[in-house]
Amino acid sequence: MEPQPQYNAIASKESFQTIRFRLNAKEDPVRQRNYRLAAIGAVVALVGIAGCAFLDSGESPFMYQDIPVAKGSTTAGEGHSVTLKGNALPLAGPGIAVGESLRNVTVAKGDLSLLNIADTKGKVRIISIVPSLDTAVCEQQTHYLSEKNQGLDQSVELITVSVDTPFAQGRFAKKAKIDNITFLSDFRGGLFGMAHGLLVKDPHLLARAVMVVDKNNVVRYLQVTPELAQMPDLDAAFKAANELAEKS
Repeated sequence: MEPQPQYNAIASKESFQTIRFRLNAKEDPVRQRNYRLAAIGAVVALVGIAGCAFLDSGESPFMYQDIPVAKGSTTAGEGHSVTLKGNALPLAGPGIAVGESLRNVTVAKGDLSLLNIADTKGKVRIISIVPSLDTAVCEQQTHYLSEKNQGLDQSVELITVSVDTPFAQGRFAKKAKIDNITFLSDFRGGLFGMAHGLLVKDPHLLARAVMVVDKNNVVRYLQVTPELAQMPDLDAAFKAANELAEKS
């Protein structure tokens, strides 16, 4: 019986030339059939390899994880603390509560220029506060804010504040393809965190929180997650923001 051709994963230019020559030669029908199969197999192998290389070189899409959503809220400010996997982390600063005004404090924009966070008034805002975008929970919190807000981004401003540098925030936004969130950096001493009682003393990070602020800079919703490894209840924040936007 005529042996069947073997298909290698990689086919060289010379192998195609050899197959083409043999197909043009006066071979018997069985050999002609086998050479045609070899040619098809070589092409399929190359296409498969090229396809895998293309997929491997691309960015992997973000995948949501099963991260617990925090129930309840801790109090912002000195004398209170959050936990990281059960370990207490004291908060610094005078704190803020529902009904109080957003503090006058500067943060950095993507171009390193400074902005008073209170100057964002005039529109309902959801301010998502994360320790660092370079962690799984913060990444998911930011994607959720961007992608699951049910169209609120058309009438409500979405803001994320972290201690990451503006450059790091810009890289994150570009990689994540997020363009409906304003990223503001508290890397210049944690002034935003300190002013709102959301600065973790050690390590120097922000607590995880979400606040909804009305167009007059009054905080109408606030959740500070008691455990940093848990997500805030962004759906509750979306509901509060939507109700405010409808009244505005």
